[in-house]
Amino acid sequence: MSSLIGISAPQKPAARPAAASGGIIRDGSDATFVADVIEASMQVPVVVDFWATWCGPCRQLGPLLEKAVTAAKGKVRLVKIDIDSNPAIAGQLGVQSIPAVYAFAGGRPVDGFMGALPESQIKAFLDKLIRLAGGSAQPGDDPVAAALEQAQELSAAGDDAAACRLYEQIVQHDPASAEAAAGLLGCLLRLGQAEKAGKLLAALPEEVRGDPLLAPAAAALKLAEEAADVLPKLGALKARVQAAADDHAARFGLARGLFATGEAEAAVEHLLEILRRDRTWNEDAARLTLLRFFEALGPRHPVVAAGRRKLSALLFS
Repeated sequence: MSSLIGISAPQKPAARPAAASGGIIRDGSDATFVADVIEASMQVPVVVDFWATWCGPCRQLGPLLEKAVTAAKGKVRLVKIDIDSNPAIAGQLGVQSIPAVYAFAGGRPVDGFMGALPESQIKAFLDKLIRLAGGSAQPGDDPVAAALEQAQELSAAGDDAAACRLYEQIVQHDPASAEAAAGLLGCLLRLGQAEKAGKLLAALPEEVRGDPLLAPAAAALKLAEEAADVLPKLGALKARVQAAADDHAARFGLARGLFATGEAEAAVEHLLEILRRDRTWNEDAARLTLLRFFEALGPRHPVVAAGRRKLSALLFS
Protein backbone atom coordinates (compact mmCIF):
# COMPACT_ATOMS: atom_id res chain seq x y z
CA MET A 1 0.00 0.00 0.00
CA SER A 2 2.87 2.37 0.65
CA SER A 3 3.74 2.32 -3.05
CA LEU A 4 0.62 4.39 -3.69
CA ILE A 5 2.40 7.48 -2.38
CA GLY A 6 6.03 6.50 -2.78
CA ILE A 7 6.76 6.02 0.90
CA SER A 8 9.00 3.13 1.79
CA ALA A 9 8.00 0.87 4.64
CA PRO A 10 10.57 0.75 7.45
CA GLN A 11 12.66 -2.40 7.75
CA LYS A 12 12.63 -2.50 11.55
CA PRO A 13 9.44 -1.08 13.04
CA ALA A 14 9.94 0.70 16.29
CA ALA A 15 7.69 0.21 19.26
CA ARG A 16 4.40 2.02 18.78
CA PRO A 17 3.82 4.99 21.11
CA ALA A 18 1.07 4.80 23.64
CA ALA A 19 -2.31 5.62 22.17
CA ALA A 20 -4.10 8.80 23.16
CA SER A 21 -7.86 9.39 23.27
CA GLY A 22 -8.58 5.72 22.76
CA GLY A 23 -6.42 5.51 19.63
CA ILE A 24 -8.14 8.41 17.84
CA ILE A 25 -5.14 10.68 18.48
CA ARG A 26 -1.61 9.35 18.70
CA ASP A 27 2.01 10.36 18.36
CA GLY A 28 3.48 8.83 15.22
CA SER A 29 6.95 8.25 13.83
CA ASP A 30 8.74 7.38 10.62
CA ALA A 31 8.88 3.78 11.78
CA THR A 32 5.16 3.44 12.47
CA PHE A 33 3.86 5.61 9.62
CA VAL A 34 2.72 2.75 7.40
CA ALA A 35 0.70 1.12 10.17
CA ASP A 36 -0.57 4.33 11.79
CA VAL A 37 -1.46 6.16 8.60
CA ILE A 38 -1.38 4.13 5.37
CA GLU A 39 -2.98 0.96 6.71
CA ALA A 40 -5.24 2.73 9.21
CA SER A 41 -6.61 5.04 6.51
CA MET A 42 -8.03 2.00 4.70
CA GLN A 43 -10.59 1.88 7.52
CA VAL A 44 -11.05 5.52 8.56
CA PRO A 45 -9.56 8.83 7.32
CA VAL A 46 -6.31 9.80 9.03
CA VAL A 47 -5.00 13.34 9.41
CA VAL A 48 -1.24 13.73 9.85
CA ASP A 49 0.05 16.82 11.63
CA PHE A 50 3.75 17.50 10.96
CA TRP A 51 5.00 19.77 13.71
CA ALA A 52 7.99 20.69 15.90
CA THR A 53 8.37 21.88 19.47
CA TRP A 54 9.95 25.20 18.39
CA CYS A 55 7.10 26.07 15.98
CA GLY A 56 4.69 28.67 17.40
CA PRO A 57 1.91 28.16 14.81
CA CYS A 58 2.16 24.41 15.46
CA ARG A 59 1.35 24.98 19.12
CA GLN A 60 -1.62 27.08 18.04
CA LEU A 61 -2.93 24.54 15.53
CA GLY A 62 -2.34 21.34 17.50
CA PRO A 63 -4.98 21.77 20.23
CA LEU A 64 -7.58 22.90 17.69
CA LEU A 65 -6.91 19.85 15.54
CA GLU A 66 -7.17 17.55 18.55
CA LYS A 67 -10.43 19.19 19.65
CA ALA A 68 -11.97 18.84 16.17
CA VAL A 69 -10.84 15.22 15.77
CA THR A 70 -12.19 14.32 19.21
CA ALA A 71 -15.53 15.96 18.33
CA ALA A 72 -15.72 13.78 15.19
CA LYS A 73 -16.14 10.77 17.53
CA GLY A 74 -14.04 8.23 15.67
CA LYS A 75 -14.89 9.25 12.10
CA VAL A 76 -11.34 10.49 11.62
CA ARG A 77 -8.02 9.90 13.39
CA LEU A 78 -5.06 12.18 14.05
CA VAL A 79 -1.38 11.21 13.96
CA LYS A 80 1.11 13.83 15.18
CA ILE A 81 4.69 13.59 13.88
CA ASP A 82 7.55 15.68 15.26
CA ILE A 83 9.72 16.35 12.18
CA ASP A 84 12.84 16.96 14.25
CA SER A 85 12.74 13.40 15.57
CA ASN A 86 11.18 11.92 12.41
CA PRO A 87 12.37 13.74 9.27
CA ALA A 88 12.10 10.88 6.74
CA ILE A 89 8.38 10.83 5.94
CA ALA A 90 8.15 14.62 5.97
CA GLY A 91 11.02 14.70 3.48
CA GLN A 92 9.39 12.12 1.21
CA LEU A 93 6.16 14.13 1.20
CA GLY A 94 8.05 17.32 0.40
CA VAL A 95 7.15 19.16 3.59
CA GLN A 96 9.00 22.49 3.47
CA SER A 97 7.25 24.46 6.19
CA ILE A 98 5.21 23.63 9.27
CA PRO A 99 2.63 23.14 10.48
CA ALA A 100 1.80 20.92 7.53
CA VAL A 101 -1.34 18.80 7.61
CA TYR A 102 -1.98 15.89 5.25
CA ALA A 103 -5.21 13.91 5.06
CA PHE A 104 -5.13 10.24 4.02
CA ALA A 105 -8.01 8.04 2.94
CA GLY A 106 -7.84 4.63 1.28
CA GLY A 107 -4.08 4.47 1.75
CA ARG A 108 -3.26 7.67 -0.12
CA PRO A 109 -3.09 11.44 0.50
CA VAL A 110 -6.29 13.18 -0.57
CA ASP A 111 -6.11 16.70 0.89
CA GLY A 112 -4.08 18.96 3.12
CA PHE A 113 -3.15 22.49 4.15
CA MET A 114 -0.18 24.51 5.42
CA GLY A 115 -0.12 26.87 8.37
CA ALA A 116 -2.50 27.41 11.27
CA LEU A 117 -6.22 27.67 10.50
CA PRO A 118 -9.10 28.92 12.67
CA GLU A 119 -11.28 26.33 14.37
CA SER A 120 -14.18 26.75 11.95
CA GLN A 121 -12.00 26.02 8.92
CA ILE A 122 -10.46 22.99 10.60
CA LYS A 123 -13.93 21.58 11.22
CA ALA A 124 -14.90 22.22 7.59
CA PHE A 125 -11.70 20.46 6.46
CA LEU A 126 -12.52 17.38 8.57
CA ASP A 127 -16.16 17.34 7.47
CA LYS A 128 -15.06 17.37 3.84
CA LEU A 129 -12.61 14.55 4.50
CA ILE A 130 -15.25 12.42 6.23
CA ARG A 131 -17.69 12.90 3.34
CA LEU A 132 -14.94 12.08 0.83
CA ALA A 133 -14.32 8.81 2.65
CA GLY A 134 -17.99 7.91 2.53
CA GLY A 135 -18.81 8.79 6.13
CA SER A 136 -21.50 11.08 7.44
CA ALA A 137 -20.66 14.63 8.30
CA GLN A 138 -24.15 15.93 7.69
CA PRO A 139 -25.40 18.88 9.77
CA GLY A 140 -27.99 16.58 11.35
CA ASP A 141 -25.17 14.89 13.26
CA ASP A 142 -24.55 18.16 15.08
CA PRO A 143 -27.43 20.38 16.26
CA VAL A 144 -25.21 23.49 16.14
CA ALA A 145 -24.20 22.74 12.55
CA ALA A 146 -27.84 22.15 11.64
CA ALA A 147 -28.86 25.47 13.20
CA LEU A 148 -26.03 27.26 11.40
CA GLU A 149 -27.15 25.85 8.09
CA GLN A 150 -30.73 26.95 8.76
CA ALA A 151 -29.59 30.46 9.74
CA GLN A 152 -27.49 30.74 6.58
CA GLU A 153 -30.45 29.67 4.46
CA LEU A 154 -32.69 32.27 6.11
CA SER A 155 -30.13 34.98 5.51
CA ALA A 156 -29.64 33.93 1.88
CA ALA A 157 -33.41 34.11 1.43
CA GLY A 158 -33.41 37.70 2.69
CA ASP A 159 -34.96 37.00 6.10
CA ASP A 160 -32.20 38.55 8.19
CA ALA A 161 -34.53 39.13 11.14
CA ALA A 162 -35.24 35.41 11.53
CA ALA A 163 -31.59 34.56 10.83
CA CYS A 164 -30.53 36.97 13.57
CA ARG A 165 -32.77 35.29 16.12
CA LEU A 166 -31.35 31.89 15.25
CA TYR A 167 -27.74 33.10 15.24
CA GLU A 168 -28.30 34.66 18.67
CA GLN A 169 -29.46 31.30 20.02
CA ILE A 170 -26.39 29.59 18.58
CA VAL A 171 -24.02 32.17 20.07
CA GLN A 172 -25.68 31.77 23.48
CA HIS A 173 -25.30 28.00 23.22
CA ASP A 174 -21.75 28.09 21.82
CA PRO A 175 -19.96 31.40 22.51
CA ALA A 176 -16.81 30.00 20.82
CA SER A 177 -18.51 29.61 17.42
CA ALA A 178 -16.83 32.18 15.20
CA GLU A 179 -19.10 31.15 12.33
CA ALA A 180 -22.24 31.97 14.33
CA ALA A 181 -20.77 35.25 15.59
CA ALA A 182 -19.82 36.30 12.06
CA GLY A 183 -23.29 35.42 10.80
CA LEU A 184 -24.97 37.36 13.59
CA LEU A 185 -22.80 40.44 13.03
CA GLY A 186 -23.56 40.38 9.32
CA CYS A 187 -27.31 40.15 9.92
CA LEU A 188 -27.29 42.97 12.46
CA LEU A 189 -25.39 45.23 10.09
CA ARG A 190 -27.75 44.50 7.21
CA LEU A 191 -30.65 45.34 9.51
CA GLY A 192 -29.03 48.68 10.34
CA GLN A 193 -28.25 47.73 13.95
CA ALA A 194 -24.63 48.82 13.95
CA GLU A 195 -24.65 49.82 17.62
CA LYS A 196 -25.86 46.38 18.69
CA ALA A 197 -23.29 44.76 16.40
CA GLY A 198 -20.52 46.82 17.97
CA LYS A 199 -21.53 45.76 21.47
CA LEU A 200 -21.67 42.14 20.38
CA LEU A 201 -18.19 42.28 18.83
CA ALA A 202 -16.73 43.87 21.97
CA ALA A 203 -18.31 41.20 24.19
CA LEU A 204 -17.04 38.20 22.22
CA PRO A 205 -14.17 36.10 23.63
CA GLU A 206 -10.79 37.34 22.43
CA GLU A 207 -10.04 34.18 20.46
CA VAL A 208 -13.34 34.54 18.58
CA ARG A 209 -12.77 38.24 17.83
CA GLY A 210 -9.44 37.31 16.28
CA ASP A 211 -10.90 34.64 13.99
CA PRO A 212 -10.50 35.55 10.27
CA LEU A 213 -14.20 34.78 9.77
CA LEU A 214 -15.03 37.94 11.72
CA ALA A 215 -12.71 40.22 9.74
CA PRO A 216 -15.31 41.17 7.09
CA ALA A 217 -17.95 41.92 9.73
CA ALA A 218 -15.49 43.99 11.76
CA ALA A 219 -14.54 45.96 8.64
CA ALA A 220 -18.23 46.48 7.78
CA LEU A 221 -18.92 47.66 11.33
CA LYS A 222 -16.14 50.23 11.07
CA LEU A 223 -17.57 51.51 7.78
CA ALA A 224 -21.06 51.70 9.28
CA GLU A 225 -19.78 53.71 12.23
CA GLU A 226 -17.99 56.12 9.89
CA ALA A 227 -21.14 56.56 7.79
CA ALA A 228 -23.29 57.69 10.71
CA ASP A 229 -22.98 61.32 9.57
CA VAL A 230 -24.44 60.70 6.11
CA LEU A 231 -27.31 58.38 7.00
CA PRO A 232 -29.76 61.21 7.86
CA LYS A 233 -28.89 62.90 4.54
CA LEU A 234 -29.39 60.02 2.09
CA GLY A 235 -32.46 61.54 0.45
CA ALA A 236 -30.73 64.87 -0.09
CA LEU A 237 -27.58 63.19 -1.40
CA LYS A 238 -29.61 61.18 -3.94
CA ALA A 239 -31.25 64.37 -5.14
CA ARG A 240 -27.89 66.10 -5.51
CA VAL A 241 -26.47 63.23 -7.57
CA GLN A 242 -29.53 63.17 -9.81
CA ALA A 243 -29.22 66.92 -10.34
CA ALA A 244 -25.46 66.94 -10.96
CA ALA A 245 -23.73 63.72 -12.00
CA ASP A 246 -20.30 65.26 -11.37
CA ASP A 247 -21.06 66.10 -7.73
CA HIS A 248 -18.54 63.55 -6.54
CA ALA A 249 -18.76 64.58 -2.88
CA ALA A 250 -22.49 63.85 -2.86
CA ARG A 251 -22.02 60.57 -4.74
CA PHE A 252 -19.26 59.54 -2.35
CA GLY A 253 -21.42 60.24 0.71
CA LEU A 254 -24.33 58.43 -0.91
CA ALA A 255 -22.15 55.36 -1.54
CA ARG A 256 -21.04 55.27 2.08
CA GLY A 257 -24.61 55.56 3.31
CA LEU A 258 -25.95 52.93 0.94
CA PHE A 259 -23.26 50.48 1.99
CA ALA A 260 -24.06 51.05 5.66
CA THR A 261 -27.73 50.26 4.99
CA GLY A 262 -26.97 47.01 3.17
CA GLU A 263 -27.21 48.25 -0.43
CA ALA A 264 -23.72 47.05 -1.31
CA GLU A 265 -24.18 46.69 -5.05
CA ALA A 266 -25.50 50.24 -5.49
CA ALA A 267 -22.76 51.60 -3.22
CA VAL A 268 -20.05 49.92 -5.27
CA GLU A 269 -21.54 51.22 -8.52
CA HIS A 270 -21.50 54.80 -7.24
CA LEU A 271 -17.81 54.57 -6.33
CA LEU A 272 -17.03 53.05 -9.72
CA GLU A 273 -18.88 55.94 -11.36
CA ILE A 274 -16.66 58.43 -9.53
CA LEU A 275 -13.62 56.56 -10.83
CA ARG A 276 -15.00 56.62 -14.37
CA ARG A 277 -15.36 60.37 -14.17
CA ASP A 278 -12.26 61.26 -12.13
CA ARG A 279 -9.86 58.52 -11.06
CA THR A 280 -7.86 60.65 -8.65
CA TRP A 281 -10.69 62.62 -7.05
CA ASN A 282 -10.06 63.54 -3.43
CA GLU A 283 -6.70 61.79 -3.24
CA ASP A 284 -8.00 58.47 -4.61
CA ALA A 285 -10.79 58.30 -2.02
CA ALA A 286 -13.20 56.37 -4.25
CA ARG A 287 -10.77 53.55 -5.01
CA LEU A 288 -9.53 53.25 -1.44
CA THR A 289 -13.06 53.14 -0.07
CA LEU A 290 -14.04 50.62 -2.72
CA LEU A 291 -11.27 48.32 -1.48
CA ARG A 292 -12.60 48.69 2.06
CA PHE A 293 -16.06 47.71 0.79
CA PHE A 294 -14.57 44.60 -0.79
CA GLU A 295 -12.83 43.70 2.47
CA ALA A 296 -16.07 44.12 4.41
CA LEU A 297 -18.07 41.98 2.00
CA GLY A 298 -15.51 39.17 1.89
CA PRO A 299 -13.77 37.62 -1.13
CA ARG A 300 -16.63 35.26 -2.02
CA HIS A 301 -19.38 37.86 -2.22
CA PRO A 302 -20.76 38.16 -5.78
CA VAL A 303 -20.68 41.97 -5.58
CA VAL A 304 -16.94 41.76 -4.88
CA ALA A 305 -16.22 39.53 -7.87
CA ALA A 306 -18.12 41.81 -10.25
CA GLY A 307 -16.74 44.97 -8.65
CA ARG A 308 -13.14 43.83 -8.90
CA ARG A 309 -13.56 43.04 -12.59
CA LYS A 310 -15.00 46.49 -13.26
CA LEU A 311 -12.31 48.19 -11.17
CA SER A 312 -9.55 46.39 -13.06
CA ALA A 313 -11.13 47.34 -16.39
CA LEU A 314 -11.19 50.98 -15.30
CA LEU A 315 -7.65 51.11 -13.93
CA PHE A 316 -5.95 49.22 -16.74
CA SER A 317 -7.96 50.38 -19.74
